[in-house]
Amino acid sequence: MASNRDLQQAAALLRDSNANFDLTNNHQQKDLLFLAEQLDSLSSLSVGDLKQLAIEEQAPLEYRLAVKLVASKRYVRKITTPLRIGVVFAMWGEHNRLNPKTEQNPNGEDSLRMKVEQLSWISADSCIDWHLYPVDDGCPHDSADIAKGIVKTTEQPNKVTVLKLSEHLDTDDGPLANLHSVDDSRKGGAIVLGCQKAIDEGADVVVYTDADNSVHLGQIGLLLEPYLEQAKQVVLGNRKHPESILVKQEERWGIGIKTLRHMQRMIGDQIFSQGIKDTQAAFKLYSRDALQVILRNPTVYDFSFDTDWILAAMEYNKPITTVPFAFIDSAAESASVVQGPMTTWYTLLEGLVKAARARHASYSRDMANVFDEEIHSHKDLELLIDILPKQLAEADDKSLGDPAIMSPSEVRAWIQQARYAKASS
Repeated sequence: MASNRDLQQAAALLRDSNANFDLTNNHQQKDLLFLAEQLDSLSSLSVGDLKQLAIEEQAPLEYRLAVKLVASKRYVRKITTPLRIGVVFAMWGEHNRLNPKTEQNPNGEDSLRMKVEQLSWISADSCIDWHLYPVDDGCPHDSADIAKGIVKTTEQPNKVTVLKLSEHLDTDDGPLANLHSVDDSRKGGAIVLGCQKAIDEGADVVVYTDADNSVHLGQIGLLLEPYLEQAKQVVLGNRKHPESILVKQEERWGIGIKTLRHMQRMIGDQIFSQGIKDTQAAFKLYSRDALQVILRNPTVYDFSFDTDWILAAMEYNKPITTVPFAFIDSAAESASVVQGPMTTWYTLLEGLVKAARARHASYSRDMANVFDEEIHSHKDLELLIDILPKQLAEADDKSLGDPAIMSPSEVRAWIQQARYAKASS
């Protein structure tokens, strides 16, 4: 039962919490862990009590983040059998975010060091053994060398293995056999390599994240709970869950994003019809067993690998679930911004079509054919992003993907109309 003293202490900590959280500020990162430890020490308060207080008091961001960490930490302490976790992330153009913030590097997040500290914190005095695998995906700024230099200065350099995708190609077998050049990989190849390395070295589960600080790895317990308690083989972070914390720095898309999502959900019907709405969240857990079948024959090696892996898990009947978590957008140097958002979306849709066909999934063949025949590059999507068809104007998020609202043939007509309007202007 919650004691009044602990409730009063939690309320005081809440009032002193920061309303904002700066991913480039190492002091705030340390303060967050300290706050989580203080809240965790209030043993009479359950995580539910801490969440309820957050709701009642409209808690600042830092407090809400700390509650996620407390929930994670308390579950990790319950684990009684040894568990080896591999943590994988890809690096392309991460030379600034890997390094600390300075006047010359305003977007620096010191992200590699932060990941090591976060993993050390969540695993302290537990049965978890972790290893981190940063993988250079052909970075033009040689993120691998930067990462190797940083690793030497961390307290646990033996817990990090930096890999370069370019050094593991030209192979006739394994999951990278069909990837002939590092230039043909856009994230997916690097994640494949990192995951294969992790399971080769004995990982029981692998967690995939991003190179930046958007996801605090102290939340790993949130992924482990359904894996250990419910025997889920794939656990997907869901930023759209009501209990998630989602902080976006900017709106990257125009109003036409609803059209793209409508197309995506028709093509990926098998995924989206099962309530999996956030396919691209960079906070996922895959069991060793799931990865062994997923990596037999990857369909794609680009940004769309997430949906390929989800469909592969479904194809082989690996149980999947989703969990809420905290995500703070690190937009300043995001690859989707640097390379162009419609380039990313074209890749996502093209890869989804390939995966749906290869994995024998349930999908809208008519919508896939419309994509093949009408969308030939990111330029065709750019025609759609700033306009919205009347059929989707009032549609809510739950309705997107329903062909009764806007059928594939109507989508085709809309694309052709946009192309004609552009040609006539």
